[in-house]
Amino acid sequence: CFFLGVLVPRCNLRQFKRENLITGVDMSSDQISVAVTRRLPDAVENRLSELFDVKLRDSDEPMTRAELAQAVKTADVLVPTVTDRIDAALLAQAGPRLKLLANFGAGIDHIDVDTARQRGILVSNTPGVLTDDTADMVMALMLSVTRRIPEGLAVMQSGDWTGWAPTAFLGGRLGGRRLGILGMGRIGQAVARRAAVFGMQIHYHNRKRLRAEIEEELGATYWESLDQMVARMDVISINCPHTPSTFHLMNARRLKLMKPTGVIINTSRGEVIDENALTRMLRAGELAGAGLDVYEHGTDINPRLRQLGNVVLLPHMGSATIEGRIEMGEKVLINIKTFADGHRPPDQVVPGML
Repeated sequence: CFFLGVLVPRCNLRQFKRENLITGVDMSSDQISVAVTRRLPDAVENRLSELFDVKLRDSDEPMTRAELAQAVKTADVLVPTVTDRIDAALLAQAGPRLKLLANFGAGIDHIDVDTARQRGILVSNTPGVLTDDTADMVMALMLSVTRRIPEGLAVMQSGDWTGWAPTAFLGGRLGGRRLGILGMGRIGQAVARRAAVFGMQIHYHNRKRLRAEIEEELGATYWESLDQMVARMDVISINCPHTPSTFHLMNARRLKLMKPTGVIINTSRGEVIDENALTRMLRAGELAGAGLDVYEHGTDINPRLRQLGNVVLLPHMGSATIEGRIEMGEKVLINIKTFADGHRPPDQVVPGML
């Protein structure tokens, strides 16, 4: 396949590089040193190995704190992912060589960007490449919850299905429902376009109102008051980043404003929703359902949430397409190569513009 305009061979350069390192052959003493914290698609790792003196990950387990500390002490560039906490304490251990954090992902709330900047370390990310993949997953979760797809799947897999019945597995159609999008950036707008095709009415709340021509194109109605929008929607889709101002933006008080027939979808960041409050309301029948791909405490999910039949839980799959992952890798490579050539990475993250 072609990657960054170069034909990538089917052989795995990962093993070739390791074998040469084991024998003590210095393959790339004149190249920039790159440490990668997680396993990446083979095409991405192959190209990294061709271009840089890269230390790849044997295991797909996240790096330990000690391993991260060792990586920032010895590398020129660190390629972290959302599972790596790059905070001030870790950056304080960085060696003088570390000059770039080339994040493999768009979200950077796991990186202390301000501290990195103070230490002269640039931060880059991979914006834009996962827009369609995440928007597709929003619609998949929306349909799964409203049409009770997991319940039907469970009956089929258990062998308990006895045939069609007029009142079995009754869900609701999306057409005609009001969709409130919280966060109308690239992904929010992509969700709006998809939902409109299903006949949904598009509403949104955003830090800044969209231009009139974009609103007209999307057929979207702007709500300055999030409370007022939440109280009138049938479905809420969370598509805003996690920042100090969005932490628990959907708190217990605001969740109670939703209709009892309302559904909430979150493919953004788990911290935006008060997960315990959401669980209580779902258990009490005060909300009709939820579709979640992200969680407030990572893999430590409220066990009561797992037990609910009106909830669809996914393991952070919103961006999980091979096309998206390779495009992310391409952006990481471009950011590192541009930095190595003495220029600022094209996707540099600037504090205050998050």
